[in-house]
Amino acid sequence: MVIRDFILFSETQSSNWWHDIDVSPLWQDRIFHILAALYGIVSAIAFVQLVRIQLRVPEYGWTTQKVFHFLNFLVNGVRCSVFIFRRDVQKLQPEIVQHMLLDLPSLAFFTTYALLVLFWAEIYYQARAVSTDGLRPSFYTINAVVYIVQIALWLILLWKPVSMLAIMSKVFFAGVSLFAALGFLLYGGRLFLMLRRFPVESKGRRKKLQEVGYVTTICFSCFLVRCVMMCFNAFDKAADLDVLDHPILNFIYYLSVEILPSSLVLFILRKLPPKRGITQYHPIR
Repeated sequence: MVIRDFILFSETQSSNWWHDIDVSPLWQDRIFHILAALYGIVSAIAFVQLVRIQLRVPEYGWTTQKVFHFLNFLVNGVRCSVFIFRRDVQKLQPEIVQHMLLDLPSLAFFTTYALLVLFWAEIYYQARAVSTDGLRPSFYTINAVVYIVQIALWLILLWKPVSMLAIMSKVFFAGVSLFAALGFLLYGGRLFLMLRRFPVESKGRRKKLQEVGYVTTICFSCFLVRCVMMCFNAFDKAADLDVLDHPILNFIYYLSVEILPSSLVLFILRKLPPKRGITQYHPIR
């Protein structure tokens, strides 16, 4: 009896602690400003890396590597602004406008990392002497379909707010996240296995193997977690990420599915292309 009462008391205290922070305007502002600061740091790192690459190889245009860092800078910068002005965003009417501002960076995040999947797919097929002509059109088509469907759902909700459509919008994005996770598993896994079978032992090969393995694991995990959380977000009000009253849940969610993965991937992919005249740099366009 004593142990049971102690457990019930502990659970009550824990619940009260969580609830007290959730309903406190001071803690809401603190947590959302911390999120804004973290996004700002990641955005700045991506911008610095973009500038470093441009200074290293200015003769090349917008390579995949440059576009990837630019999109990271853009996505994290927009997220930073949204969290800084979170209270103003929550006052916008109609309510669907709030969802659009909060979810649009998520779509751009999908495009950013789908670009990395495309990059790996091109490397994999080129190494196997298979034509890559259809990869980029497929990339553009998939992204166009995702954006068109999501924007169509938003416009319908703007015209006639229906709770079922709001759920469908979140479930759709959960499906998009699952699709991205499977893309990393498929092409990251293929490239990893191909590099493992490569006969020449070298430091460069080992580094590339580790790079692909780490990035695949990180991105697959973050998109899978996003998929699960979006499903909860769609059907459980207690897991709603679009309200001010769930700052702790927001902090855990955005830290685990965007801030931490982006930081780790930018660190792993920090290597600059070789200087001109040392090794020929071939961008994959």
